[in-house]
Amino acid sequence: MKAEQASNDIVSNDNNQRGSVESSSEPHFLVIGEVLKPHGVRGEMRVLPHTDLPERFTWLEQVYLDEGISPPVQVESARLHQNIVLLKLVGYDSREASESLRGQLLYVSEADAVPLAEGEYFLYQLEGLAVYTDAGEHLGTLVEVLETKANNVFVVQGNRGEVLLPDIDEVVQEIDFDAQRMVVHLLPGLLPD
Repeated sequence: MKAEQASNDIVSNDNNQRGSVESSSEPHFLVIGEVLKPHGVRGEMRVLPHTDLPERFTWLEQVYLDEGISPPVQVESARLHQNIVLLKLVGYDSREASESLRGQLLYVSEADAVPLAEGEYFLYQLEGLAVYTDAGEHLGTLVEVLETKANNVFVVQGNRGEVLLPDIDEVVQEIDFDAQRMVVHLLPGLLPD
């Protein structure tokens, strides 16, 4: 389940749902969308949502354009249209102004993220976990989560080099944040030769 990206994103602790991620060890800002292009001539822009709850744009009061380096920009209006959001930001009143944001990621502070349900967590919180096989072998440390169309892939660095593990129920057996540990079941072909 994808909430806000920073993953952004959340997964259920029962391994039934997965999210997507932007790499960062301790983000304070979460990606919620990406500006695609202008829409019309009055500054409205087409935004690809990076959230499972695109409706959140309709009650969003402000966004950050640069992970909090500059002050937030107020949201003037937002509406859903097919699979995108048509967004108007205060101060961006022309097609040229909204064109200047093409490709820009839109952020919210982590405090303004969609609340997580019990047993869910942001994927960035997995980075740094020690990864062990269900046979007790230490594979290394989870250093990155890659987003793919099929499923996320966990990048683990250790004595065997880089190991790529799919984020699927058959592989991920347990995640214990208190112990800072993940237990995985290795399917044939997952370890490098």
